Parts: sequence; structure tokens; C-alpha cells
Amino acid sequence: MKRAVTLTISAMAFAADAAQAHHSLAMFDQEHPIEIAGTVLEFRYTSPHTFILLNVKDTDGEITVWTLEGLSPSSLSRVGISATTIKPGDGLVLTVDPLRTGALGGSWSPNKTWWFPDRRPLIKP
Repeated sequence: MKRAVTLTISAMAFAADAAQAHHSLAMFDQEHPIEIAGTVLEFRYTSPHTFILLNVKDTDGEITVWTLEGLSPSSLSRVGISATTIKPGDGLVLTVDPLRTGALGGSWSPNKTWWFPDRRPLIKP
């Protein structure tokens, strides 16, 4: 019995550490948000995190694909964003926390500014 209790406590501690590590935002530079504009290539409304693949025109006019990680579908649904809110071909302007590595990606969330190009917000404030 003592061994089963020890194993249970160990498993709970491991699960708590894994959950905390999973939700780390250390890979994103939250001190230097940037604004990007582009056209949605794909919106992945999947757990545990949603993703937007965004075609962004760089300074040379070349199209680059940015991978933007978002909150879970359940978190987005609480602020009114569903699997059909963002569609391929939609133009978006987003304030994102870029990847620290300099790769073309970052994170987006409802507490940042994001809207369609006509300045219509994705969610109502």
C-alpha cells in the first residue's frame, strides 16, 4: 500500500511538472511584440493549441509563411472565436510575441491587438 501511495504521488508530481513545461512561453519574446499583416493560409483549431499559418510579404516583396501559436480552442471559444471565424484567404493584422530564435513565428492571444484589415476586431471588446 505504501508503495502504491508513493507511486501515485510521484506520478502526480511528474504530471504537474509536464503540464507546467507544456505551457511555458519562454520561446516567445514577450518584451518586444511586433505587428504583422498577411493572408491566412490555414487556421488550425486543434488542441492543445490553435495555429494560424499566415502568408506575410517581406520587405523584398517575397511571401513568407509565419506559424503563429494561439490558445486552446476552448479558451478561444470563450471569447467568441470558433473554427470558422478565421478562414483561408482572410486578411489579418496581428500583434504577436515573436519567436526568440528569429524564426518566422510567434504567439497570438486575445489580450493582444488583432483584427481584419478593415480594423474590424476578431472579437468584440
